[in-house]
Amino acid sequence: MARYRQPVQAAIESMTGARFVHDQLELAGWEVAIADAVKAKGLAPLACKTDKIDAWVLAELSRRDLIPAIWLPDPGVRAERERARWRLHLVHHRTALKNRIHQTLITFGHPCPVADLFGVSGRQLLTALALPEPWLGSVTAALQLIDQLDGQIDERERELREMGADHPYVVLLRTVPGIGWVLAYTIASEIGDIHRFASSTKLISYTGLCPLVRQSGDRDYRGPLTKHGPRYLRWALIEAAQHAAMLPAYRPRYQTIKRRLGRQRGSNVATVDVARQLAKAVWYMLTRNQSFAPGGATDSVAA
Repeated sequence: MARYRQPVQAAIESMTGARFVHDQLELAGWEVAIADAVKAKGLAPLACKTDKIDAWVLAELSRRDLIPAIWLPDPGVRAERERARWRLHLVHHRTALKNRIHQTLITFGHPCPVADLFGVSGRQLLTALALPEPWLGSVTAALQLIDQLDGQIDERERELREMGADHPYVVLLRTVPGIGWVLAYTIASEIGDIHRFASSTKLISYTGLCPLVRQSGDRDYRGPLTKHGPRYLRWALIEAAQHAAMLPAYRPRYQTIKRRLGRQRGSNVATVDVARQLAKAVWYMLTRNQSFAPGGATDSVAA
């Protein structure tokens, strides 16, 4: 008697390498879901935790169709993310090298009278400095690496500009004040398909820019930002918010929060608030296929 093969369902916990395992099992014809580790723990809290118990919990949740699966981008979206993330990775390396050179000048008491230490006049200043070895060699090598990174970063930015020219999300996102090619491409790639977010609140929660809320009875305790979701998306929205906070649409709200909480803490909190407002605007823009319109940006701020 011939046997009919039943589809094989599998669930794996989100971890390093989970995406590779997922792809390999899918190629073998399996139906695979990657479970959000935090949400799975919330559904099935355990007094003890071992690999065997974790496997049993995932199997039971899968049997009951309760797997809190995370969304996996397709290969095209993964490639977009990698391009934007690699460019940012190079920028971080360049910034670290520049900071190291500044620190070397401070160590030996050399002032920095120019606005851009790595411009034409700044390079002349660095060339004329009499630093002892091995610091002189370190500065020389760092400058060479910075020049190489400049070329790589410029090439990556040209690539993002060319590929983002036909991306429907990028075209719309560039209508937001403070969002250029790099930020637009980063936000678009990190969001993926906007229709997977049922509301703007869902998108804001995905960015990790909302505070952690603990409720007990009638009281709400608000803690630090959850920082769930891709950190590259948070970075892009914060960068855009720093520009948007100076515009008439967001400046009153930004200034109100800043005055209420003080100059030091208020500035950071107000910037995050503007970033949340931008995320809300982005959701409406992409779901409605409309250019930027900061409706509700100047709504009264909750006390």
